[in-house]
Amino acid sequence: MEGVIHIPAGERGVIRLFELAMRPEQAAFLKEPGALAQVLGIKALDMEQVEIFPVSDLEDIGLTGYLTEGCGVPRAQVEEDREILQTLEGHVLLIRSRAFGGEETRLTPADQIVLKGTYGERRTNWNAAPETAESAKPYSAPKLPPREARSQARRIGAALFAIVMALIALIAWLLVF
Repeated sequence: MEGVIHIPAGERGVIRLFELAMRPEQAAFLKEPGALAQVLGIKALDMEQVEIFPVSDLEDIGLTGYLTEGCGVPRAQVEEDREILQTLEGHVLLIRSRAFGGEETRLTPADQIVLKGTYGERRTNWNAAPETAESAKPYSAPKLPPREARSQARRIGAALFAIVMALIALIAWLLVF
């Protein structure tokens, strides 16, 4: 998994996991503005969509648990790479496809940054049966006659005015006493 990594335009829901074969100080430096983009061979990267951390921070949950529970990767995808994920030590780098801003990108990572896996996040199923109830149709609520609507608006306005005035009076009374 070395060389150029191609990220297609409009890619969504993909997480790339990299092993950082470097000292902890170097891994921490990658969090500085522009440093990670430079070692990946690109101009810019949304750091809000990037995570750099030591695997040891995950303690009991482990990297497999973090990917499934924390990142929403289907368990079946992670199980395929379980052995690789359990052997990782030191720092890792997670990059979500949103980090590239939907643009086509070619990564040429430095030798110390090794791609270990590419995972897809769980997709939400937005399909649903169409609503057929009469009340679900737009503008199906009964309309108030104009006089009744004005009357209701006046009542609401008067109630809000009374509440505001009561609060002002209460504050003034508390300041005096």
